[in-house]
Formats: sequence, structure tokens, C-alpha cells
Amino acid sequence: MAKNKLRHQDGMLRFNSISNGVNALFSLVFILLALITFLPAVFVLIISFSSEASVAQNGYSFFPSELSLSSYEYLWQSKAYIGRAFLNSVGLTVCGTLLGLVLISTMGYAISRPNYYLKKTYTWLIFIPMIFSGGLVATYMVNTQVYMLKNTYWALLLPGACSTFYIIIMRTFFQTTVPDSIIESGKIDGASQLRIFAQLVLPISLPVIATIGLFLTFNYWNAWYGAMLYLDSNHRDLYPLQYVLISIEKNIQFMARNEQYLTAEAMSNIPSETMRMAIVMVVVVPIACSYPFFQRYFVSGLTIGAVKG
Repeated sequence: MAKNKLRHQDGMLRFNSISNGVNALFSLVFILLALITFLPAVFVLIISFSSEASVAQNGYSFFPSELSLSSYEYLWQSKAYIGRAFLNSVGLTVCGTLLGLVLISTMGYAISRPNYYLKKTYTWLIFIPMIFSGGLVATYMVNTQVYMLKNTYWALLLPGACSTFYIIIMRTFFQTTVPDSIIESGKIDGASQLRIFAQLVLPISLPVIATIGLFLTFNYWNAWYGAMLYLDSNHRDLYPLQYVLISIEKNIQFMARNEQYLTAEAMSNIPSETMRMAIVMVVVVPIACSYPFFQRYFVSGLTIGAVKG
């Protein structure tokens, strides 16, 4: 019996192991995939440091004939305006992500409990807007006439804080992944629902929280449409970074389309082509730095909170 068990274990070990050659091949494939993913970002970075004359002569190239900081110098000239917009975007992203996680996780946990009396009612109230939207006009009227959010930070923060789709994802995770034995153990110890949720449920829900948090971070950082709808031109101190950079790019495009009305010297000082790439780098680099923070929780959330028999 013991020999058969050892043979079975040896067979499973051989089945689950791979040779050094296959391992090297897999490593090479994944390195190539990583390079393919990373090269476009490097390409954009190189173009942003290229001179406008080099782009006009040779097009976009990994090896420009001349390097220049003109695009970043052009942005630096508006550092006070862009800096304020950058701080606005950082504040909106941090506050919006935290607020969204609180609203989504608590709502998802409430409707995931089988003994909650209004579970079905709230589930339908959440599910219906996923299919039938109120529309842009109705949303605008409610936010501006009912909630009085126009020309405030709240207009950029609240509309995107709670997503019905994310609530359904959170509810499903709580129902299928969080063991009932953990919640029952908390009830036996006399803990309230809020304490059970905060100290027992959330620590083992880090994967879904980190995933939704990452999506919320992207949504808030890349948001500009809300600023166009709810902020007037006399409230520029509230503009987020994306809206400011889009406005700068539109102004450059307008000047390029009307170059016949401008002097040659004025047009030569506008890095229209490389400016687009510089704007991309200004937008992408800060949000890319936030990914490792969430990645740490992807890994740790899979290894904590196990139920012991």
C-alpha cells in the first residue's frame, strides 16, 4: 500500500514538472510578450523627446535624428495651471476611489447576506439601471437642479463613485468566496455585522477590492467629460488634469489648422506632433506608478484568511 502511494506521488510529481528546455522556452515567450507590451510606451517616450523637425523629416522613429525638450518646456510654461490640475486629479482619484470602495463593498456585502430582508428589492434596484439608463439629459438635470453639484468638486466625485456593475461583482464575490463559517464564528463571538465585515470579511476580500479599486482609480484619473459638463470656464481652478491637457491639445490643433493666419516663427515654436506624446506620458506615468500598490494586494489577498478545520 505504501509503495503504491509513493508511486502515485512520483507519477504526479513527474506530471506536474517540466524540463529545463521547456521552462526556458516558456520564459522566452513571456519575455517577448512583455517586450511587445512595453515597447509602445518606450516608443511614445522617445517621440516625446524628439524634435519637431525630426518628426517632420523622418516620421515617428525609435532613432530620431535630433532630440529636444521643447514639448516638455511648452508644458512647463503652464506649470502653475497644469500643477493645480494635477493636484485636482490626484485628490479626486484618491477620494473617489476610497469613497467608491466604501459604498460598493458595504452595499455588496448587505445584499449578499441571505437573511437580509430587503435583499431582493435592493438587488433589483441595482440591476435595473444596468439595463435601462436614465440618459444624459436626466442625469445632468438631477445633478445640477436637484443636488446642486454644478461648479463643485462633488460634480466630479459623486457621479462615478458607485457603479452598479461593481456592486454585483462584489456581491457575487462575497456569496461565492467568503466562507459562511467565518461569519458564523463572528456571530458566536458576539461581534456586530459592522465588525464582522471590517475585521473578518474585508481581509479575505483584498483581491476583489484591489481589482475594483484599480478600475476606479483609472476611471477617476482619466475622467474629463464630467468637467466639460459641470464646470464653467470661470471655474478653471477645479479642472482636472485630463481636461486641461485635452484643452491644450485642442488649442494646438486649432493653431495648426489655421497656420495661414500665424507667422512662421509662431508656428515653429509649437511642437504639435511631439506635444501629443508628451501629454500621453504626463497622463500615463502617474497612474502606472499606482499599479504596483494594487499588485501587492493581489498577491497577499490570496494567502490570508483561510478557514482552518
